Amino acid sequence: MSVDMSKHFSTSALIRFTLPTIAMMIFTSCYTIVDGFFVSNYAGKTALAAVNLIFPAVMILASVGMMIGTGGSALVAKTLGEGDRPRARRHFSLLIIFAFVVGSVLSLGGWFFMEPTATMLGATPGSQMHHDAALYGRMMMISLPFFILQYAFQSFFVTAGKPKYGFLVIVAAGVANILLDFLFVGVFGWGLPGAALATNIGELIGGGIPLVYFARKRSTHLYFVRPHLRWPVIGKACANGSSEMVTNIAMSLVGILYNWQLLRFIGEDGVAAYGVIMYTVMIFSAVFMGYSVGTSPLMSFQYGAQNHTEMRSLLWKSLGLIGVASVVMFLLGQWLAAPLSAIFVSYDAALLELTVSAYKLYALCFLFMGFAMYASAFFTALNNGLVSALISFLRTLVLQVAAVIVLPMLFGIDGIWLSVTVGDGLTCLVAATFMIALSGRYGYRKGGLSPKAQARLAAKEQA
Repeated sequence: MSVDMSKHFSTSALIRFTLPTIAMMIFTSCYTIVDGFFVSNYAGKTALAAVNLIFPAVMILASVGMMIGTGGSALVAKTLGEGDRPRARRHFSLLIIFAFVVGSVLSLGGWFFMEPTATMLGATPGSQMHHDAALYGRMMMISLPFFILQYAFQSFFVTAGKPKYGFLVIVAAGVANILLDFLFVGVFGWGLPGAALATNIGELIGGGIPLVYFARKRSTHLYFVRPHLRWPVIGKACANGSSEMVTNIAMSLVGILYNWQLLRFIGEDGVAAYGVIMYTVMIFSAVFMGYSVGTSPLMSFQYGAQNHTEMRSLLWKSLGLIGVASVVMFLLGQWLAAPLSAIFVSYDAALLELTVSAYKLYALCFLFMGFAMYASAFFTALNNGLVSALISFLRTLVLQVAAVIVLPMLFGIDGIWLSVTVGDGLTCLVAATFMIALSGRYGYRKGGLSPKAQARLAAKEQA
């Protein structure tokens, strides 16, 4: 049975509604984490560094799925809130087709350009690291269209009122990836290609099962129908979700810059340590991302229904929950730094010591990361892709990049690990400014819409 998005959500109900989406994001992160564990422990730190080097390039391509999923869900949820379900289904069907076509084109291009990409990212041509990076990257291109669909469906399952179904799909894909990694890498000894193949199969499951589900099911708001080609719909969805795409691309670019700086300061050990940190940080950030994606359709629905009281309620509950989670995650990061690092690099004492020390500094970013992610998703939900993209752009492509370049000049290696914290902290200030300034325009402030916004709404209804 679909969840009624028009109802009032208490704090406990909001948590229950978003838990499946949070779990989806965590299991999605498991693809890379499990690959990292088996590659590190069975293929060695050079192979681990190679995966960490090329993976940001793969994620740049996969970010298209996040853009179409979050931006399209905001548009579809708003249309549902306006009461036009047939049009919402046409939009949904069109956007899924568009995601698969774009994914196929990117997959083909990525396959042919993977070797020069590995060179551009810092791997020396002819080295083992270069060979491993290009091999892993090319194998990731095989299932890229389904990886993109998986990202898109994560958002659309929530919009369809079926977050638990989305969770079950990701569980199936994640468990398959884990078991196949164990079989291909741990038992058969296929090394890096085995880890990549396990990920391919997991992504085929994660993107393929929803195709069958939405083609057959009629018990939800959304299912596949014959779409109408409407470029404005595609453009609006892409504009809405551009912030999420910018965030993912920028995070990947920051990762590339991190690797470049670490190769300069430390060498391969630095890249390996950063990879271990990012594997475990994925779990923490997945909680924030899952909550943001999970609540966005609710906000979009209430915005379409012009229920300003519920919009304000959702906003304040979300800020409170994120605040509590931020503190808890920071404390967990300090406490678990050593055991989490040991899972991946216990075989190298010097690398383990470096990773633990770096992790404790990096974990400071948990205090700000959730607010920065939620602010971008919040404006996406309100169909304001411009502000959402601006927040994401400033967060990653400006503030974090500037920090990772400047801070090492002042604090050495410690400056690299603190860069994300500084970038996210400054982003929170920018996001708070936008939220306060635009509260009257969207009506989530006390008192509802401003007089100017009320006049615009009245003119729109008359037209």
